[in-house]
Amino acid sequence: MRYITYTKNTMKKLFYSLLAVVLAACGSEKQAPIDREALVARNNPQVSSFDSLASLSVGNGEFAFTVDATGLQTFPVVYKKGVPLGTQSQWGWHSFGNPDHYKPEEYLKEYDFGRGHKELYACQFKEDGRQKEASNWFRVNPHRLHLGIVGLELGDSVKISDITDIAQTLDMWNGVINSHFALNGNAFDVQTVCHPELDMISACITSPAHAGVKLHFPYPTGAHADDACNWDANDKHTTNIVFEDAQSAVLKRTLDSTVYYVSLHWEGKASLKEKSANYFVLTPEEDKFAFSCKFTSDFPGTVLESEPATYTAEALPVFAETLAAGNSYWNNFWKNGAAVDFSHCTDPRAKELERRVVLSQYLLAIQSAGSVPPQETGLTYNSWFGKFHLEMIWWHQSWQALWGHPELLDRTLGWYETVEPVAREIARRQGFDGVRWMKMTDPSGTEAPSNVGSFLIWQQPHFIYLAELVYRANPSDEVIKKYNHLVQETAKFMYSFATYDDFHGRFILKGAIPAQETLRAATTINPPFELSYWHYAMNVAQQWRERAGEKRNLEWDEMIDKLSPLAYNEDSLYLAAENAVDTYKDIRFTSDHMAVLGSVGILPMNKLIRADYMKNTLHWVWDNWNWGKTWGWDYPMTAMNATRLGEPEKAVGALLMDKRTNTYLLNGHNYQDGRLRCYLPGNGGLLTAVALMCAGWDGCEVKNPGFPQDGTWDVRWEGLKQMP
Repeated sequence: MRYITYTKNTMKKLFYSLLAVVLAACGSEKQAPIDREALVARNNPQVSSFDSLASLSVGNGEFAFTVDATGLQTFPVVYKKGVPLGTQSQWGWHSFGNPDHYKPEEYLKEYDFGRGHKELYACQFKEDGRQKEASNWFRVNPHRLHLGIVGLELGDSVKISDITDIAQTLDMWNGVINSHFALNGNAFDVQTVCHPELDMISACITSPAHAGVKLHFPYPTGAHADDACNWDANDKHTTNIVFEDAQSAVLKRTLDSTVYYVSLHWEGKASLKEKSANYFVLTPEEDKFAFSCKFTSDFPGTVLESEPATYTAEALPVFAETLAAGNSYWNNFWKNGAAVDFSHCTDPRAKELERRVVLSQYLLAIQSAGSVPPQETGLTYNSWFGKFHLEMIWWHQSWQALWGHPELLDRTLGWYETVEPVAREIARRQGFDGVRWMKMTDPSGTEAPSNVGSFLIWQQPHFIYLAELVYRANPSDEVIKKYNHLVQETAKFMYSFATYDDFHGRFILKGAIPAQETLRAATTINPPFELSYWHYAMNVAQQWRERAGEKRNLEWDEMIDKLSPLAYNEDSLYLAAENAVDTYKDIRFTSDHMAVLGSVGILPMNKLIRADYMKNTLHWVWDNWNWGKTWGWDYPMTAMNATRLGEPEKAVGALLMDKRTNTYLLNGHNYQDGRLRCYLPGNGGLLTAVALMCAGWDGCEVKNPGFPQDGTWDVRWEGLKQMP
């Protein structure tokens, strides 16, 4: 019989290892429920001055309304270059006239990437002529509307310096903005709330000043990034009262071929008067005054065919009803989703991380959870003409399924079915099977011309990834039936897009601009993130076939098996692309997104990648990257990579790195620069990264794998789902 002997030191190590396991188990069993209301309340934004970067919003995913320190949109010009005072919806779009009858096919350009067929791409032409004019028109049109300013009518001479005693709070637990201020010795108290199911705000104003409420409507600018308010074009649009009684009115807005309606209901005595073109004032006669204001694309009631037409408007919910509905919605949102509590952490950075996490949940629920994908600035103001980018939907919304709100993600994914014919035509004209999802678009799915966006491919597997997250949150035949068709059509394109390299017996990816957009389509081969994403998404598509009772596609299995591994150099560092041999010498390859890190982090480890080489790459990026040329989601991408590679200190450090594009304003918005003062993909990426750092991924058994295990990060959480 053999006996095993242990040294004293070995016994000591075994004892402490066993003790750690026991304590961890006991701790998880005895963890008290998180006081969610306290968690949210201690992170409520508090505003005490006019700060153009500290505007606050209410909304419901389909509609959002952003206010200044008065609780309404009283000083829009002051906030124009900050976080603007937007009133935006998912349906509110406008196009300028097209008298020259430009057509989308006029901005198509032919390319040959050596795949055996010519490919037509939607390009932005630079040379003067009809093609340039057509591409410019379709980039600008349609553009998202600012539906109208709803503010206090304090007098044309009043300036923000005249207003004192500002005390404003966004009560996120109840979805209410409470605002207090004083003007000329008169106190004002304003409560602002958005209805959870209607494109409507309600407000209650208490003041002896009897200040009116202004409704001031702009014409769109059609600019690339601004508040969408042209105040010098009153001759191009009209606002008319088409219905009015003692307590309500309906205004009809006409802008070229676009028509929408603004419904008002007020409580108490008040009068509605036209101040000037497209400018109305509702003036109360009592100290306490409440009103509701709803925006709709169709007339909110019935229209009788008569001469002139007779309008009968529907009744709107009053302030108390809207307040109660909003309270109920937000209470349920916070109670039913996941929660992460950093209050037990002793690391001084934890408080700021918790603030960002809580505010990001609120902002994304009101800005990035609608029936169509969100634009990068949400429903606050226009960027890229108000259009949305499908490569960003993962960053906006993947967190929703991981944080217990899969219904929000599910609501948006339904849009893909409506634009399938457009995506199928894009694939067809380029000689591919299935559907190729567009990059920059609008609710119609029209592909906006771009010399970068049209060549991106990493938006393609997003649909498969996001559908998988919905399924994991609700593994049912219903989900498979709902999304399997588009999962398969998406995968068909991915298979046909890959090129088989006969000489090396492998599949390669070429003829695309990767997520690191500094690379060129004509010369890029096998970008690492896209290779890894192809491997992951095609495997998931095969799993969906099996779940649906279908056989695996053997050709797809062959491609999965023969995808090229990630290319690396003599220093065992992964390259930006297989042919980018100067990756670590040329600044073009060390700016923009460090997409190579997305190969592991966003995605699970796979056979195309060596963990030691990826860790080498992480360390090099950390020490040498041009961090001044990054975007808000690059920090959570780095954090997710570090988490999966067992580098928790770098994971935390990435989320809280002191860089301009990793700034989070008082209202929680991720600030990028003077053009993008809010950038919601950064907020969404933060929440997805924190989910991974807390709950881990499939097969991960470490508690809080993304946080240092030195006792300073006692992160407590409930309800998070593991990532794939």
